[in-house]
Amino acid sequence: MRGLKTIIFLLISNTFMTFAWYGHLKFKEYDWGKNLALISVILISWGLAFFEYLFQVPANRAGFKGDGGPFTLVQLKTIQEAITLTVFMVFSILFFKTERFGWNHLVGFGLIVLAVFVIFKKW
Repeated sequence: MRGLKTIIFLLISNTFMTFAWYGHLKFKEYDWGKNLALISVILISWGLAFFEYLFQVPANRAGFKGDGGPFTLVQLKTIQEAITLTVFMVFSILFFKTERFGWNHLVGFGLIVLAVFVIFKKW
């Protein structure tokens, strides 16, 4: 159960992170965002990052073996990276219609999935 909670919280956390890091690139398309100063954009992104941490910290606490969770530190980081790329792919397809994923992106993502397998495999 802690493993599932970890993954769900990391999905939520990474969604906020992706909006904080890249969502502001769409602000100029809206009347309210056309003339925002850089400091305003930074503060909005920082506010989104706060919500990222509200889920990221509990996710890592719940998932970390040292705190009774099922994952090692390396496994947690690997899960987080795979989730980050998954969330980013969905985000960019839905919000940045001009972005297209080519075969090289899919192969690269496949290699990351392979990395997850290698890291989780008991050799």
